[in-house]
Amino acid sequence: MTTQTSHLPFDLSAAMNHLTAKDQKLAELIANTLPFQMDADPLQSPYEALLEAITYQSISGKAAATIYGRIKALSATGRAPTPQEMLKLRKPVLRKAGLSGAKVLAMKDLAQKTFDGVVPTLEQAEKLSDEELVERLVSVRGIGAWTVEMFLIFRLGRPDDLPIHDLGVKKGWSVAYGKKHMPKPKELLAFGERWRPFRTVASWYMWRAFERAGYAATNKIRPAKVRKRRKQTATRSKTRRGNTS
Repeated sequence: MTTQTSHLPFDLSAAMNHLTAKDQKLAELIANTLPFQMDADPLQSPYEALLEAITYQSISGKAAATIYGRIKALSATGRAPTPQEMLKLRKPVLRKAGLSGAKVLAMKDLAQKTFDGVVPTLEQAEKLSDEELVERLVSVRGIGAWTVEMFLIFRLGRPDDLPIHDLGVKKGWSVAYGKKHMPKPKELLAFGERWRPFRTVASWYMWRAFERAGYAATNKIRPAKVRKRRKQTATRSKTRRGNTS
């Protein structure tokens, strides 16, 4: 993978200086791992990026790449099927390519909403705020906040997105900061305030921390702690009632 710093819509040097000054642990991670890089296809439209993202949902990268290759083979262009082509493709053909029924429906809805103008062109997307894009794109069947966050980060190169529900980011944070538990989303969001306005870059390094640690280490990281206040309160109440009777 080649470094794509010249195509970033933000100043990477400014981002690095800010993050290393604000966070010593992150500064150490930056110094000891790969330089930040993005590798986006400059010709890929939002529709194509989201079509690919749907393919990759909930399956291994290798399997998804194979299936996406089959989907592209159904197009006359050699790229992903256009919205018009996708709407015409029969469901059994897409299922034969390896898609689940839910993903077929999601891709059909994506194509229709692209055709209707709900899914913006790349030029339109670059002018919309993160909030506006989330509102539009989550209206597409099968596309949630995580998928939109990946689109904002990897296709648009937005500098300040923090995917607080992403498993790799959460476990990478636990590795980088020596925690035995993953953070709660709210905890990670609060912690990430120090990274503004370059939370995307910090997130990228959390993924690198996760990768460097390896699955043997990251599988030992436990889920976020959940406080059981209500249960404890109920138990105390029962105890008190028992003591007074």
